[in-house]
Amino acid sequence: MIKVAICGGIGSGKSTVCRMFAERGVALYDSDSRAKALMNESDELRKALVAEFGEECYADGALNRSYLASRVFGSEEQLARLNSIVHPAVKADFLRWAEEQEGDFCILESAILFESGFDAVVDKTVAVLAPLPLRIERAMARDGASREQIEARVKAQMGDDELVARADFAIVNIHLEDVEKDVAELAYRFKMMNNGQSR
Repeated sequence: MIKVAICGGIGSGKSTVCRMFAERGVALYDSDSRAKALMNESDELRKALVAEFGEECYADGALNRSYLASRVFGSEEQLARLNSIVHPAVKADFLRWAEEQEGDFCILESAILFESGFDAVVDKTVAVLAPLPLRIERAMARDGASREQIEARVKAQMGDDELVARADFAIVNIHLEDVEKDVAELAYRFKMMNNGQSR
């Protein structure tokens, strides 16, 4: 089975692309939601977070996200320490999950694919792109956030030029009918790759 990662900046529509693959019967792993779940479910991860950031990481048995966010906000060193604990756990969880899936390929959805090093555990990568003004409008409408807040989040992420340079494939998400065609074409290519007919 081919493992494919889909990435893209805020408002690019990577979740839309992932949903289109899922609607075709492709197994989908959402690394963001799984990371949150693992921080609550994994005893090993819980112990590591408490050891690093204190007992306040958990309140009433559940992850205290606001406390943890306050500890890492604005500190690259603290964020790097958090990621060094969480990312390996998510990678291991994804690889276990992928072993259990059936089909020609499965999908890993990751907002920080290359930054996290998750690209090392997949076979192919797809970047989802869209013009910046459209991305900002989408994210403002979805999150109820201000333009300034979204622009700050965009600046904190890898730029589209670098994503294109590093990814194996790219999908431009402006018109849904075009995206659907691109998804169908990539699904076919990944199926052929898994069957050893192309690369």
